[in-house]
Amino acid sequence: MGHRGAGWLERDSREREERTDLLVQALGLRPADVVADIGAGTGYFAFRMSKLLPDGKVMAVDIQPEMLDIIARRATKDQDNVVPVLGSITDINQPDNSLDLILLVDAYHEFSHPREMGESMFRALRPGGRLALVEYRAEDPSVAIKPLHKMTEEQAIREMTALGLNWLETRGVLPQQHLLFFQKPEISD
Repeated sequence: MGHRGAGWLERDSREREERTDLLVQALGLRPADVVADIGAGTGYFAFRMSKLLPDGKVMAVDIQPEMLDIIARRATKDQDNVVPVLGSITDINQPDNSLDLILLVDAYHEFSHPREMGESMFRALRPGGRLALVEYRAEDPSVAIKPLHKMTEEQAIREMTALGLNWLETRGVLPQQHLLFFQKPEISD
């Protein structure tokens, strides 16, 4: 979504329609986690997560400087743990093994270079780190979103496991979207 659509990301009805409160709760954040919100847009999720991370950080990654400007303007002293980060179409611009959780909300299907982005995310996750993928359910014809902006659970699992991530679970807590959790394998001896 382009920065001109920022208002839609912050619409008053979003929490009710998408149950974003349940999504944030389901992430199981720990106070010192370092989280990357990929495709952060206006920071809708970054700011909600930052409140739960008093000793952690949220890296708000986007490829649009205009969106990062919105995030920077919204940041307050109380939420100084949200860090705007300019990514690219192939790289999330995060150090290797630095993230406890990556959150992708309705962003993965937009990637022009999903393999390169996936490899970048894999490198940035710590061993044992998790990736939470949220996409509109393609299997559900009642979800009134264009097919181009949906993914099936099978497709999501196939693409994430091809990167080397292990599928942990799919939680059916959201009214229109899949919430899938994946994990980077622990380092073995």
